[in-house]
Amino acid sequence: MTAAAKWETVIGLETHVQLATVSKMFCGCSTAFGAPPNTNVCPVCLGLPGALPVPNEQALKLAARAALALGCTVHARSVFARKNYFYPDLPKGYQISQFEQPLATGGALEFLSAERGPVKVSIHRLHVEEDAGKSLHDRIPRATAVDLNRTGVPLIEIVTGPDLRSPQEARDYLRTLKQVLEYVQVSDCDMEKGSLRVDANVSVRRAGETELGTKVEVKNINSFAYVEKALALARDRQIAELEAGGTVAQETLLYDAKSHAVRSQRAKEESHDYRYFPDP
Repeated sequence: MTAAAKWETVIGLETHVQLATVSKMFCGCSTAFGAPPNTNVCPVCLGLPGALPVPNEQALKLAARAALALGCTVHARSVFARKNYFYPDLPKGYQISQFEQPLATGGALEFLSAERGPVKVSIHRLHVEEDAGKSLHDRIPRATAVDLNRTGVPLIEIVTGPDLRSPQEARDYLRTLKQVLEYVQVSDCDMEKGSLRVDANVSVRRAGETELGTKVEVKNINSFAYVEKALALARDRQIAELEAGGTVAQETLLYDAKSHAVRSQRAKEESHDYRYFPDP
C-alpha cells in the first residue's frame, strides 16, 4: 500500500459568487468589469464618514434564487454582520457579511464523481456579503497599488460540508455548481473576471478513521484546473508531514500558478478573530 493510499482526503469548499446586478450591494455604483481603477466608487463603498448603505433589492432576489436552486431553506429573517479585519483593500476596516443568521441554510448539490458515482454534497449555508477591493502588485515598481472598484460588489458565499474526497471531486462539484448558477441566471461565473472564486479547506486522516484531521485553507485559486492542482499539493504536503512524524499546522496557504506551488500565508483565522457583530 502506498503512503497516499493509507490516507483519506477530506475537502470542503467556500465559493464566492458575484451576483449579476448592474449596481453594487449597498450603493448605486456600477459593477462593470474593466473600468479604470478607482472610478466606480462613491462615499458609501469607500466607507466615508456619514455614508449610509442601502441593500440592493435585486441582489437579495438573486441570492434567494440561488439558495432555492440549491435546495436551501431561505430564512424569513437574516442579519448583516460586520466582519472586522484590516487590509489595504478594505476601506471601512470591516466587510458587511452575514454570520449567525445567514440568508439560507441546509441545501445540497448532487454531482457525478468519477471515483464514487453520484455524490450529494451538503450546502451548510449560503449568505450575502460585499466584496473587497483588489491589491495590484504589478503596476508600480516595489510598491502595491489598490483598486477599489470591486469594493461593495454583491456576492454570495456558498459553504459546503466536508463531503468531498479528492481534488478531482472538488473540480467536478464546482463544474456542476457553475452550471446550476448560470442556468438560473444568478451569475456569469466568469473566473477570469473574478465572478467565481474558491477557497478550499483540506485535511487528511488515516483510512477508516471518522474524526476530521487538522485543516488548512487554500486561497488564490482562479480556475477549476488550479483548484485540483492546489488541493493535490496541499494534500500531499500534509501526508508527507504526517508520514515524517510531524503535525499539521492550521494555516492559510496561497497557490502560485506560475511556480505550481503552495506557500504559507498566515495562521488560519477563527470566527472570533473577526469580532463579528450585527451591522446597525
